[in-house]
Amino acid sequence: MSQITIQKGSTVDLRQTAELLNEIIAIGGTTAMTKPMSRDDLEGWLMADQDCSTWHVALTEDGTLLGFQWIGPWGDLPPEACGIGTFVKAGRTGLGIGSKLFEATKTAARALGYTWMDAEIRADNEGGLAYYQSRGFENYKRKDGVVLDNGTEVSKIHKRYDL
Repeated sequence: MSQITIQKGSTVDLRQTAELLNEIIAIGGTTAMTKPMSRDDLEGWLMADQDCSTWHVALTEDGTLLGFQWIGPWGDLPPEACGIGTFVKAGRTGLGIGSKLFEATKTAARALGYTWMDAEIRADNEGGLAYYQSRGFENYKRKDGVVLDNGTEVSKIHKRYDL
């Protein structure tokens, strides 16, 4: 695999980020998102409040986006905790992209003042559960009967990582 660069995400990354995320949504089964997201939707999510959230991208030498990871306030988490979301291009998982993203994310989370992270993962997403487990996240909560936008009912596992 070619050299991978990790950098803070910016508006120039939004088009490729939307394409990557929408491919994952279309495949289904690994994200709770069921509707495609536009570039503007993503900008509202990823860049909403840069005082308490940030995101990083993994790029090849030629600028192709391989993945991204976001942290920020989410749901009913306390102010010392941030949610985390990780998305890697279909067919490119297991190559160390998520590991490289997580190193940058941990540093950013500490700089933003967070003391722990919450990963909310579909219980049927074996790859996602394994990824967070391999980073040192530990199960701390389960939600059953979560209904997605398309009517699918799933369970979700919450994993915690103490910074």
